[in-house]
This record gives sequence, C-alpha cells and structure tokens, in this order.
Amino acid sequence: MQIGGNNILITGGGSGIGRALAHRWRDLGNHVIVAGRRREVLEETIRGRERMSAAEVDIQDPASIQAFARRVIAENPELNILVNNAGVMRFEDLTGPRDLHDAEETIVTNLLGPIRMADAFVDHLKTRPGAAIINVSSGLAFVPLKRAPTYSATKAAIHSYTVALREQLKGLVDVIEIVPPAVQTDLTPGQATRDGYMPLEAFADEVFSLLQRRPTPPEIGVERVRPLRFAEAEGRFEATFAALSAH
Repeated sequence: MQIGGNNILITGGGSGIGRALAHRWRDLGNHVIVAGRRREVLEETIRGRERMSAAEVDIQDPASIQAFARRVIAENPELNILVNNAGVMRFEDLTGPRDLHDAEETIVTNLLGPIRMADAFVDHLKTRPGAAIINVSSGLAFVPLKRAPTYSATKAAIHSYTVALREQLKGLVDVIEIVPPAVQTDLTPGQATRDGYMPLEAFADEVFSLLQRRPTPPEIGVERVRPLRFAEAEGRFEATFAALSAH
C-alpha cells in the first residue's frame, strides 16, 4: 500500500492504538477520518490538526454501520483505506454460570463489527486506486490470555478471517493485518502504565517502519509480538501459554 496521499477511515480512532495510528497517517500526508461512538474523544483526537475529521458510528449496530458507510462514501468519495481497529476487552470467570453480556459484546464489537464494516465498504474500495483493508488483531490470537478468553477467541477469528479475505480480494484490495503485543493503552484498567507493556508511541513508530517496507508485508508484527505469534510454530505454545497465564 502507498503510505501517503490516501483517504483513510479508522474505527476506534479516538483513543489508544487507533489514535496513535491516525496521527501517524495524518502526519504522512493522508486525510484521516476517525470513527467511534464518543464524539468528545473523536473531537479531541482531531483538534488543531488539518486533514482530520470525525464521524460517529455504533460499531455494534448493523443499521448504524450501513447508514454510516453511505454517508462517509458520499462525503468522501476518494476513501480508499478502511482500518478496523475498534475493540473491547473484558476479563471473564468461566468457572460458573454468569451474565454473558460481556462475551456477547466482545464478539459483536471485535468480530462482527469488522466483518460488517468490510462488507459495507468493499464495493466502494474495489473502485479506488491503492485500496486496502487493514484489520487489527492481537498477539492473543495466537496464544490466548486465560482471563480474556472471548477477547482472545475473537482476535483468533479476525486473523483467520483476514487470511481468507486477503485471498478473495487478491488483485482488487490489499488486505493487511496489524498484530499488536500488549501495548500501554486504556484497553483495560491500569494498562496505560503497566510495566512490561510496550509504550504506545514506540509501537506506532515500529508499525509505520514496517508499513513503509516495499512490498508492504501482509502481516505487520512488531518484534515484541513475535514470542506469541510464533509460539506454536516453534514448539513453545504450552510454555508460553503457562507463562502468560501466570503473569
């Protein structure tokens, strides 16, 4: 994919990884639309920055996504990159019956959301030069976190879905996966300052150094995520899972 001169839409662009990536893309000469449910954080993200705009969407609502897509395409006909970044993470106790709201919300946001977004924009993207769909998964797609089973499962599903989507859209739309490690964001309470997690700005810097390689790698995995990404291939899965669970 080309690194500059794009018109980019990024979900979950008001905070965390989404905000950091949005700012990097904007600084490289792209127009960036940050999308999410909370108008105030979106406005904070774009404040004082040219070539950025904000758009509200409820990623959990199929009707909202369809109406959003129609509006965004009408207002931004040059849109050529969709970044599916919005996500939630909930810790769960599976040892007894429970309210499944958190699990269901995680599946709708992390898995159905990107599927619905890709579906809503794919016909438009196929008409645009330099078109790409970028899905943000997680190192936990490859080694699950015991306390976040549904989150880990949705990210494993997004990885699998992205592989299949890439093959189906070959020659039409580039499909790229960004695989973050544990990053210092507000995804879970206290995570933004948690020792051992990758600083957000360092993560964004490394992601963009990889995105600028030619040809663009289909999978963007920073060095910190490699122990999870290749644990099974290297025969370390059980040991890595046990260490992750203990940590």
